[in-house]
Amino acid sequence: MTDKLKIVWVYALTALFLLVNFYLVVQKDFFWLFLLPVVLIVIYYYLIALDKIILLITFLTPLAVNISDLEMGLGLSLPTEPLMFGVILIFIANLIFENKYDGKLAKHPISYIIYLSLFWMFFTALTSELPVVSFKYLLSRLWFVIPFYFVAVLVFKDLSNIKKFLWLYLIAMVIVIGYTLIQHSAYGFEEEPGHWVMSPFYNDHTAYGAAIAMFFPIVVGFLFYPDIKPRTRFLTFIVLGIITVGIILSYGRAAWISVAVALGVFILVILRIRFYWIALTTVLFFGFFFIFQQQILDRLEKNKQDSSANFVEHVQSMSNITSDASNLERINRWQAAIRLFNERPVLGWGPGTYQFVYAPFQRSKEKTIISTNLGDMGNAHSEYLGPMAEMGVPGMLIVLLLMIYVIYTGLKVYKYSRGEARYLSLMATLGLITYFAHGLLNNFLDTDKLSVPFWGFIAIIVALDLYHTKYPETNKIEE
Repeated sequence: MTDKLKIVWVYALTALFLLVNFYLVVQKDFFWLFLLPVVLIVIYYYLIALDKIILLITFLTPLAVNISDLEMGLGLSLPTEPLMFGVILIFIANLIFENKYDGKLAKHPISYIIYLSLFWMFFTALTSELPVVSFKYLLSRLWFVIPFYFVAVLVFKDLSNIKKFLWLYLIAMVIVIGYTLIQHSAYGFEEEPGHWVMSPFYNDHTAYGAAIAMFFPIVVGFLFYPDIKPRTRFLTFIVLGIITVGIILSYGRAAWISVAVALGVFILVILRIRFYWIALTTVLFFGFFFIFQQQILDRLEKNKQDSSANFVEHVQSMSNITSDASNLERINRWQAAIRLFNERPVLGWGPGTYQFVYAPFQRSKEKTIISTNLGDMGNAHSEYLGPMAEMGVPGMLIVLLLMIYVIYTGLKVYKYSRGEARYLSLMATLGLITYFAHGLLNNFLDTDKLSVPFWGFIAIIVALDLYHTKYPETNKIEE
C-alpha cells in the first residue's frame, strides 16, 4: 500500500467514525463510541508495552471510583480493576504460548510465600462457609498480585520505571488530596466531615490516611535523593507539604501511628542497631504488657477523651477504650474475630467472609452505636486477626511470614546495594512498614487503593534484590 493510499484510508475511516458517532449522539443519545479510540490505544499497549499499562493503572488507582455490590460479595473499582484483569489475561497467555518466565523471580523466597498464600486461600475457599464469596475474594487477590508483583517485578528491572511508578501514584494522590481539602474547607476542616470528604475516591478517611502514610517515606526519600535537581527538590518539598497537610486533616490516628513507627525503624537503621537488640526489646515490650496488662487497661479506661478536631485531643483519644466509639468498635470486631477463630481454628470461615458471618459472634455488652448486624460496615479491622478468622492459624502465620521476610529482604538490599537502589529499597521498606503497622488497626488489601502500592512496594524490593544488588560471594548476611 502506497503512502498516499494509506493517508486516504486514514481520512476515510476518520470521517466514517465521526459520521457514525454524530448519528448515534443525535438520534440515539449514545456517547460511548467516542471511547473506541482510547480502547484501541489501550489494547495496542497491552500487546506491545505492558509496562505502560502497569504505569497507567498506577496513576488511575487513586482516582478510581468504587462501585459496591454487596449482594455479589465484592465491589468493582473503575477503571482500574478491569485493566488489571486484562493484564492477567496477557500474563496467562504469555505463559501458555511463550512458555517462559524469569526463573529467578519464580524461585525467589517471597514468590514462594505468595504461592503458599494463594494455595491456602484456594484450599480454604473450598471449605468456606460462603464459597462464592471466597472464590471472588481469591480472584480479586489474583488481579492485584499478578499485575503488581509478578509483572511489576519485571517492569522494575529498569530503575526509571520504579521512580515513574512512585511518582505517578503520588501525582494522582496529590490531585485527590487537593480535591479533599477543597471539599473539607467548606466544612471548616472539622473532624466529622473529615471522615467522608475524600469520597468518591476513597470510601473513608482510614483508607485515605493509610495510602498517604505509605507514601510519606517515599516523598521524604525523594527529597534527599542523590543528584536531584534543585527544581525537582523544590517541587518534592511542595508535595511533602501537601501530603503532610493531607495526613493531618485525614484525622486518621492509625495513619499517624504508622508514620511514627516508620520513623522509629528509620532511626534504628541509621543508628545501625543490631537485630538481636530489636528482637530483645520487642520481647520485653510484649512481656511487660502481658505481665502488667490489668494495670495498663485500668489506666486506659480512665481516658475519656473522644475524637476531636483539636490535634492534641485527637491524639489523646487513641488510647480511649471507654467512650470512643471508633476504638470500642475495633475491639468489638477483634473479639468477634477471635470467637470466629475459636470456632474454626485451622481452616477458618473462608477468605472474605468475615463481614457476612461475624454478627452472631458479637456480644451485646461490646456493641457500640456504630455496630451492625447487616454485614455492611467493613471487616475485622486487622490484617492479622482477619486472616486468622477467615483462614485459621496458617492464614495468619503466612501473613506474618510475608511481613517478616519482606522487611528482612528490604533491609538486606539496603545494606548491600549502592546508589539509587539503596535509597529506593529503604523508601519502599519504610512505606511497607507504615502499612504493616497500620494493619494492626485496619485492613485494606481487598481494595486497589492499598493493594497497588502494597504489592508494588514488595515488587520494588524483589526487583532490587534480583537485578540491582551485588552480594558478597559467601552470601552470608550479618545481622
